[in-house]
Amino acid sequence: MTEAIDTTNSGGRLVFHIFGALAEFEHSLIRERTIAGLQAARARGRKGGRKASMSNPDIRKAAAMLSDPNITKKEVAEHFKVSRTTLNASLSRNLEI
Repeated sequence: MTEAIDTTNSGGRLVFHIFGALAEFEHSLIRERTIAGLQAARARGRKGGRKASMSNPDIRKAAAMLSDPNITKKEVAEHFKVSRTTLNASLSRNLEI
């Protein structure tokens, strides 16, 4: 559309609101389809998201290494080739399990 919508009169406001309603409707349809697709994938046993950087055995090993007061979190993170932030997140996630 190359023509401007004149919202100073009632006809222009009507067109503007119709376009807004159509955009909102389209957004709702996309959202509903996305949610339905994710639910169908979960029903088939698929799990979304990025693969964890550290496996559960690695997390247990890291926790054991950190029980030694002479080893720092930075050293443990370097050993497992992850950042300290990832190490902390993995340890806290493993505690929740």
